[in-house]
Amino acid sequence: MTDSNLPSVQLAEALAGQIGQLRRLLALAPPHEAAQILAGVLDYDTGILGEATQLVEIGSRFAKVHSEHGVLPPEVWLALGRAANELDSVGRDLAEHTDTIKQVAKPTAPSSRPTAAPVASAMVIRRRR
Repeated sequence: MTDSNLPSVQLAEALAGQIGQLRRLLALAPPHEAAQILAGVLDYDTGILGEATQLVEIGSRFAKVHSEHGVLPPEVWLALGRAANELDSVGRDLAEHTDTIKQVAKPTAPSSRPTAAPVASAMVIRRRR
């Protein structure tokens, strides 16, 4: 059973609650604000995803030591190691797109020029009548 009086356990619970709150705010945010939130989350050097990846990596090291001493089954260490590797891979893939997201995050001033009509993309599929 977890001792919820430990400051570290309280911090983990508070962080989980704050991430849940951030998730709810992201769902309701206007586009430029949502992009700012995502850019902060996905920034691999300073964002939540990079920090969470490092946390799982540390957890994997913990599990390795304790599985070598017979406290944890080796499957726990392997699962945490695999999760750390996957998070690292995903984080690096997403890092390629963080600058694009940051561009959306910049609020644009309303223009006095008329906006051009949208141009159809190759991704648009037209229906036949």
